[in-house]
Amino acid sequence: MAHIRAMTRNDLGDVSRLLGASWRRTYSPIMGAENTARLSDERHAPDALAAEIDDEDKMSFVVERGDGSIAGYAMAAMDRHGDVMLERLHIEPSEFGGGLAVDLLHAVLAAHAGIPSIALEVIEGNDRAIAFCRKHGFEVVERREAAHGVGGHASLIMRRLLPRA
Repeated sequence: MAHIRAMTRNDLGDVSRLLGASWRRTYSPIMGAENTARLSDERHAPDALAAEIDDEDKMSFVVERGDGSIAGYAMAAMDRHGDVMLERLHIEPSEFGGGLAVDLLHAVLAAHAGIPSIALEVIEGNDRAIAFCRKHGFEVVERREAAHGVGGHASLIMRRLLPRA
């Protein structure tokens, strides 16, 4: 049985590996293997993830299996205007279709209860993520040049309105 909890420093290595594998699997066909590996290695190193844990404007969650292994990860960030962006949501492929991504999404939404909406950015071509987001109430609100150093690629900004308390 898996459960969701806040990410800790003890999870840094496992989450770094999960992100690296997920990025390479998802983005290599879109951005090329070399560019994908370089960007992932820069952004998903344990030190970079540790800085995010210490950032009060970011919340990170992991899905932990009964054996203690990490099956998924999500991180959301709040900007100075109080807008929340779901920056990451990654699941081990062996867990696809099992509901862990939905559970992680719900944990992020619950942690940000009271905000009017949550947004995310997804690179065009990441059809699995786009379909997941649409299925769970996110709508495309903007198309723009991809962020995060992914030059030459477009991304979609998707937003989900949240119920008022």
